[in-house]
Amino acid sequence: MVCKFPGWMLVLAAMASLLSGCGYNTLQSGDEQVKAAWADVLNQYQRRADLIPNLVRTVEGFAQQEREVLTRVTEARSRVGSLQVTPELIDDPAAFEKFQQAQGELSGALSRLLVVAEQYPNLKSDQNFRDLQAQLEGTENRIAVARNRYIAAVQAYNTTVRQFPSNLTAMLFGFAVKPGFTVQNEAEISRPPEVKFQTQ
Repeated sequence: MVCKFPGWMLVLAAMASLLSGCGYNTLQSGDEQVKAAWADVLNQYQRRADLIPNLVRTVEGFAQQEREVLTRVTEARSRVGSLQVTPELIDDPAAFEKFQQAQGELSGALSRLLVVAEQYPNLKSDQNFRDLQAQLEGTENRIAVARNRYIAAVQAYNTTVRQFPSNLTAMLFGFAVKPGFTVQNEAEISRPPEVKFQTQ
């Protein structure tokens, strides 16, 4: 007895095998990996943003005269918080650049705050400050790890989007290249540091 399949089922099976052979499933998997890595990046940035108010309050108690530095940190955190961060942000290069710039400003403001804290021995010895500083350092490390995972996921995904024959599938189904993190001050960091020794 011969089993007959309707013609539409054969067409559907043929399309499924063509799609899987042209990278559709790989594109879907890569897209999901990029989204998961991006969610981890956002989670770590949110953790940092949540630590900042406590850090500012602790420093404020010891260093009232450093109002400008404290204000800059608070304003930078506010700018980061005002951004509409959605999973779709990684599909909008302009919004991604704006997000990256705001996070860079916040990192710079936090660095200045920690430099100010070095000038206050009582603050440096305060247990709350030391705990917050340790949490912040741990969070910065987590951000670096999360960003590296995101960069790796984007690299794998973008390679699939651009390689033949999966690039044809990507064009057909609207899979576009995703943005990666960039260095904000590339010209500045490419210049060798100037070292000056004090002469007595």
